[in-house]
Amino acid sequence: MQSPYGFAAIVSALSNRNYAIYASTNILSHFGSWIQRVAMGWLAWELEKSGYWLGVVAVVELVPAVILAPLAGAVADRVNRLRGIQGTQFLAMVQAIILAGIAFSGNATIGWLVGLAFARGVIMSFNQPLRFSILPSLVERKDLSSAIGINSLSFNLSRVLGPAVAALIVAQWDAGTAFAVNAASYLIFILALFFIRLENPFVPEPRPIRNMPAEIIEGIRYCLQMPGIAPLFILLSVVAMCGRAYAELLPGFADLVFNSGVDGLGLLHTGIGVGAVLGSVILARRSSVAGLTHIVAWMVLVVGLGLIAFSVTDNLWIGMFCVAVTGLGMTFVGVGEQQLLQNAVSGEIRGRVMSLYGMISRGGPALGAFLMGAATEWIGLQIPVAAGGVCCIALFFWVLKKAPEMAKSLEKEPDHF
Repeated sequence: MQSPYGFAAIVSALSNRNYAIYASTNILSHFGSWIQRVAMGWLAWELEKSGYWLGVVAVVELVPAVILAPLAGAVADRVNRLRGIQGTQFLAMVQAIILAGIAFSGNATIGWLVGLAFARGVIMSFNQPLRFSILPSLVERKDLSSAIGINSLSFNLSRVLGPAVAALIVAQWDAGTAFAVNAASYLIFILALFFIRLENPFVPEPRPIRNMPAEIIEGIRYCLQMPGIAPLFILLSVVAMCGRAYAELLPGFADLVFNSGVDGLGLLHTGIGVGAVLGSVILARRSSVAGLTHIVAWMVLVVGLGLIAFSVTDNLWIGMFCVAVTGLGMTFVGVGEQQLLQNAVSGEIRGRVMSLYGMISRGGPALGAFLMGAATEWIGLQIPVAAGGVCCIALFFWVLKKAPEMAKSLEKEPDHF
């Protein structure tokens, strides 16, 4: 069946009833998450005025993704994925309610923020592979690439609007209100999922729990042995640590480099989001992964150049343009890789493969943010970001040589979708 192209591909994906329900409320969940993320970063900055603690808050939320990802992927290949998403979203809502409570009470400390960030990290470690893995059950095969692009578009639209709204809420009210808004967004998404009726749900074969370690090893071996996937994960790892990590340092840039406070922080996040939305729209209009491997490779170069330019300016508007460029590049890299992986892997192992993707895409920025945050205590905010850009440029030359061989494996039709 020939796949639609352009905006027709977006319309085709949204014509799937289940996916339309999922996508229209998933954006609210993303929106609330960005409001909470920005408010939490600003509250941590107000409490400690330290790039180091910004890095700590980021790393404790994302490090569970590294530790628990293989287990979470095995679970995603064993359970009802729709109900699993509802359960993890409920737990995330509880975390947001607790966070709002301590903020409203005036008892917020950096210890509370670190602890609750860690709790959310554990929850999201199990949520992410479930979200990735359920997509093929929500759309027809021809609409999968576009659906992944639409998911990225909803995430990045929330990245554009969420920080601006978070800045408004924090400035006019307080961080507690921002956390409460996030809790409400989770509730709406949870209720909407009850209206989804899957005609071809993924039904795993019953397997004893004792088999789970072997299943985890099987997923890792699959990624190592499949041509194209291993170098794709190397690419993702370097961009995650060196390219995406700088976003956790934006509160420090807004305050110390651009002298613009929380309003400047909102503008910088909005700049990233604008570039990311543009990249998501382009990717959502692509119903095929043909040629995507080479596009991803060139976008690594775009990320590196954008980071270096951002690191050398103290003008807020130029800085916004630079982060918009990096947002565009990072969206092509992250979402493009997800499209390639979803195209190449088989359904019965999808959860385990996508959990490793989630482990790197979440854990990499956490490690990078921690290292960059620690380095800021000695050499300032700008030099670590510039170094990340140089690493991305070096990666580009390596990936460009690998791209033809990777494309042969990643862009072909899988034997068992």
